[in-house]
Amino acid sequence: MDERTALGLLGDRLSAAGDDAAVVDGQVVTTDMLHDRTDFPDGTTRYTAGWRAVGASLSDVAAMGADATAAVAVYAAPAFDEAELADFVDGASEVCEVVGAEYVGGDLDHHEEFTVATTALGDADEPVPRSGAEVGEAVCVTGTLGRSGAALRLFERGEPGDTERANDLFRFEPRVAAGRALAGRASAMMDSSDGLARSLHQLAEASDCGFAVESPLPVDPVVDEVAADAGERLELGAHFGEDFELVCTVPETELPAVRADLSVELTRIGTVVEHEAESAPDGEPAERRVTLDGSPLPDRGYTH
Repeated sequence: MDERTALGLLGDRLSAAGDDAAVVDGQVVTTDMLHDRTDFPDGTTRYTAGWRAVGASLSDVAAMGADATAAVAVYAAPAFDEAELADFVDGASEVCEVVGAEYVGGDLDHHEEFTVATTALGDADEPVPRSGAEVGEAVCVTGTLGRSGAALRLFERGEPGDTERANDLFRFEPRVAAGRALAGRASAMMDSSDGLARSLHQLAEASDCGFAVESPLPVDPVVDEVAADAGERLELGAHFGEDFELVCTVPETELPAVRADLSVELTRIGTVVEHEAESAPDGEPAERRVTLDGSPLPDRGYTH
């Protein structure tokens, strides 16, 4: 059973679950766990690990349209190395500073595999759920896609210059400022940690609608340097995930004002449409439909 299936089973038991973060009396809270084997390729520095782990939780805060206030982390490793631990805290602290939050500590533990569990807090006057998309609205995404997939390719090469560049790509800026600008304007929003395609399917399911997406997608130029062909380019840009951009739906009338308030590019990639039912081979109803240039866009992305 993968993470998404497990979350689906828990949905009936946890009425507040379903968005990127929980909202409690105007405060948002979210938690994540990252592991050496699955999240930190060989060559990832402890500084990058601290930045990326805490940044992942801050991205969830951003996806709710909230102000980030603080973050903590559990750092677990087979042994404590002074330089590695200091680098981790530096990375965690600096990603918090980028978004106006504070890294306030956490816990230490011994574990056979380097593992990080992070929690981030924020304040939201108008939290943005995943469930408010309306037919006719614009489907948008911040920034560019595919940087993490490109970074993995560079880590796999293992050359000194490639490894340094890969670490740079892994240190993304959580879109907290963009999320704040979208709060009260975006009707539905989440981050793209599981990939653009999977995020679109999750938003469509939550809002009971469909998305008609069109090329070109805002794929980062670095992807063209590592992708062997157009198919791999689409795979890294739409399905790999771990880019932590914001995927949102915005009323047409709000787009100009939103773009004027953002310091990052907001690309319109499609339109919210009526849900078109499909049938699976066994005759059961299939998932909500998301199309790219008129063809079904598979619900495939990062799976824990």
